[in-house]
Amino acid sequence: MKQKRVIVDTGPLVAFLNKNDSYHEWAKTQFSLISPPFISCESVISEACFLLQGFSNGAHNVLELLERKLIILPFDLEAESNSIKILLEKYRNVPMSLADACLVRLSEQISESTVCTLDSDFRIYRKNKRNIIPVIIPNKR
Repeated sequence: MKQKRVIVDTGPLVAFLNKNDSYHEWAKTQFSLISPPFISCESVISEACFLLQGFSNGAHNVLELLERKLIILPFDLEAESNSIKILLEKYRNVPMSLADACLVRLSEQISESTVCTLDSDFRIYRKNKRNIIPVIIPNKR
């Protein structure tokens, strides 16, 4: 059976790199079970670098994951801007971030994919207008 490709969101990435994060152990476990590379987008990388800026080597560690090809960024925001605008409008009441819209669009482009996230909004979002997006998400506490 072919393993699904995993799209990674900001939350698990930050939790994985920040040992003080309450989801650090969960993220370590999930990342150990998934064969790289993870798939993501520049918006997620930007958010992760920003959230880790107060930590020693925070942004450096995020970028190192890219250099080591553990995370790849196949998403082209310029080419997908119209699709992203449609998603942002559709979910304006949630509200949806740019990074979330990019990940939803990635899940549409990579049909056999799962989104690894801490964001319960991915239970609301739909790919291809009505299909549930498979997620790897912690159980509610």
